[in-house]
Amino acid sequence: MESAGGVDAMKDEKIPIAEIYVPAKRQATLNPETVEQLAAAILEEGQKAPIQVRHDGKRFVLVEGLHRLEACRALGEETIVGVRVQAKKF
Repeated sequence: MESAGGVDAMKDEKIPIAEIYVPAKRQATLNPETVEQLAAAILEEGQKAPIQVRHDGKRFVLVEGLHRLEACRALGEETIVGVRVQAKKF
C-alpha cells in the first residue's frame, strides 16, 4: 500500500527514538509501572508490536505506543520498530 509520498505506509521500519516527538497530551497518560513491565517483557521476548507514528515533514510524531517507546528508551535503545500511518482527517 503506497501513500501519496511514495512511502509504504504499513511497512515496519526502525525509527530513531531521538526523532520521535511525543505530544504533551499523550505524555500525560504515561504510567511508569507499565513502562517497567513492558521493558522487562521486551528484554525477554523483544518488541512484539510496532509503535505508530506519522511524519509531519520535520519529525516523527507518536500516534500510538507511548509505553513501548518509553520502555525502549529506558532500555537504552536508539531505535524502535514502528509503522508510519496517515494523520486522521476530520
